Amino acid sequence: MNTTPSPAKRATIWEVAARAGVSGQTVSRYLRHDGQGMRELTRSRIEAAIAELDYQPNLAARAMRTRRTGRVAVLLPNGEATSAMRMLLGASEAARAEGRQADAVTMDGTAEERATRARELAESGLFEGMLILTALPPGSVPTTPGIPTVVSPDYDDELHTIGELADAAPIGALVEGLAALGHRDFVHIAGDRRYAAARDRERVYLESVRRLGLTSHEVLGGLDWDPETGRRAVLALDEDSPVTAVVAANDLMAAGAVHGAVERGWSIPGRLSVTGWDNNPLGAWLSPALTTVDVDYESLGQRAMGRLLDALRGAAPTALDGTVAAPVWRDTTGPAVGRTDH
Repeated sequence: MNTTPSPAKRATIWEVAARAGVSGQTVSRYLRHDGQGMRELTRSRIEAAIAELDYQPNLAARAMRTRRTGRVAVLLPNGEATSAMRMLLGASEAARAEGRQADAVTMDGTAEERATRARELAESGLFEGMLILTALPPGSVPTTPGIPTVVSPDYDDELHTIGELADAAPIGALVEGLAALGHRDFVHIAGDRRYAAARDRERVYLESVRRLGLTSHEVLGGLDWDPETGRRAVLALDEDSPVTAVVAANDLMAAGAVHGAVERGWSIPGRLSVTGWDNNPLGAWLSPALTTVDVDYESLGQRAMGRLLDALRGAAPTALDGTVAAPVWRDTTGPAVGRTDH
């Protein structure tokens, strides 16, 4: 004999109406407008009936009628990029602070396939708005009436970082800080130049060196982001090279550069100062700890979601100030040995 209790029957809108002594249409109007514009007595009776019966609205049906689900979609690029996951965390926190739920939707396939999927989601009635953190073809952003869509231009068509994610201004701050420590002779280890982030970091490095009257002896790498590239770059320097500072495009290559210096018997930062980018958690545990650039991806997600929330409120976009990336100075950087002109 089956003794498993049957699940409790969900209360209906008609039962709520009967308990409150009003029509089903009145309850529906209460749910659709959160009780706004109703007489206080009627609203109180409906609220009491909902609480007594533990009434749970059918969100799918409600969405079809009103498009008010409390849910927003966050469209993410396919893959395991840490930056995307941290941006999602920031976006989710911003949505939750305003009583909304952010649903992550991973987008794969071609740009056209992603555009089709985005349009289907916008027309599904499940979401009040959409935040798109992945690239779509020009002119393909959904324009469904009543469903605001905000595109945060953080990825290009090949899912390479652009926009705020590619802002290389902190490279200039690193070069300035090293110059203040007496460094005059530099090498840059570039990242994969297919990425806007790598190209921008290289550009800002070269501009900063020129602006400050310093010397860039070489730009090495440019094909990948691998630590072996950093190691080989340092091993390729002449024994009597005047270079005292290495600015690497990411922490992995910076760690490789430190490894190469150790192989040569060069002290860090006595003979060579090294900087990276990304604030990889392991960097703080290296010996010496790695100077790097920290990017606040959570703030990027919060900013992007803030633009969508502004659109949902019908408000003008909130003006944003400041950068989301800044140098973190640690032990792989120090005064240039033998330099006194600083």
